[in-house]
Amino acid sequence: MKAIRVRDRAAGTGGLVYEEVPYPHAAENDVIVRVHAAGFTPGELEWPGTWTDRAGRDRTPSVPGHEVSGVVAELGFGTTGLTVGQRVFGLTDWTRDGTLAEYVAVEARNLAPLPASVSHLEAAALPISGLTAWQGLFDHGRLVAGQSVLIHGAAGGVGSIAVQLARAAGARVVATGRARDRATALELGADVFVDLDGEPNGARDGDAGGQLADAGPVDLVLDVIGGETLERSARLVRPGGTLVTIAAPTTARPEDGRSVFFVVEPDRHRLADLARRVQDRRLRPLVGAVYPLADAPTAFTARRHTPGKPLIQVADAPAKG
Repeated sequence: MKAIRVRDRAAGTGGLVYEEVPYPHAAENDVIVRVHAAGFTPGELEWPGTWTDRAGRDRTPSVPGHEVSGVVAELGFGTTGLTVGQRVFGLTDWTRDGTLAEYVAVEARNLAPLPASVSHLEAAALPISGLTAWQGLFDHGRLVAGQSVLIHGAAGGVGSIAVQLARAAGARVVATGRARDRATALELGADVFVDLDGEPNGARDGDAGGQLADAGPVDLVLDVIGGETLERSARLVRPGGTLVTIAAPTTARPEDGRSVFFVVEPDRHRLADLARRVQDRRLRPLVGAVYPLADAPTAFTARRHTPGKPLIQVADAPAKG
């Protein structure tokens, strides 16, 4: 089968190669999925799990990518709850070969059934972005109706889903991004948009837009950027509030509040809930640029020109069904 592999950590994205690789082995409680669409994170070539297994041993050459939507092709010994031919999607293990391949081995517990009305591309945009948004807002951020939340990167994979989930939960949403992201963020449900480039910006329902310094106070900040933006955002959280980031551990802390850095965790039941929201059109994953598997190396380095999450189309299948 064909896949994208990396061998040399020092080579970065230049070390991504499209080549023939062995068909994956289905361990106990595994599923082999024929990949229809896959997601990736540009920074994952810097993650330790891309290069080593759980015991810290070198595992190169390795296949990147950790989000998958496809069809069950084979069941490992002892696997229950799924059937061959079933449409599924989910999040793969950080320290095993990933989803930028025609087939991938996944623990069955990390896969959820995919409704027929949800496309493989929509589903591939959900696992990391959807689970990160949910866990950041509700599990770590403890967001409830009537509170306010500042969401960075509102037109990106995580941010676009977070805006919709927060709005549906009854929160007031302040979204940030580049000037080109304004219309998307407001369409998704943001009440106010802050342009991080410093361009004039607008707001919803007559509220005045503003610069980041004017965006607070808020009960929660969900950060995907890190660096100076994260440091400045801590000052916008009202006393007792929470700063949540996925960028890096931070010493920034709101006054009398909490700072949380977390790494997304698989959650089959939450994935199923997110899929139902997409099915019912209560949630819209933003599919960005779509690349064929052979062009995945280009996707890692391409500049984002459209909102949403860039994805890899693997199987020659219709977008739905």
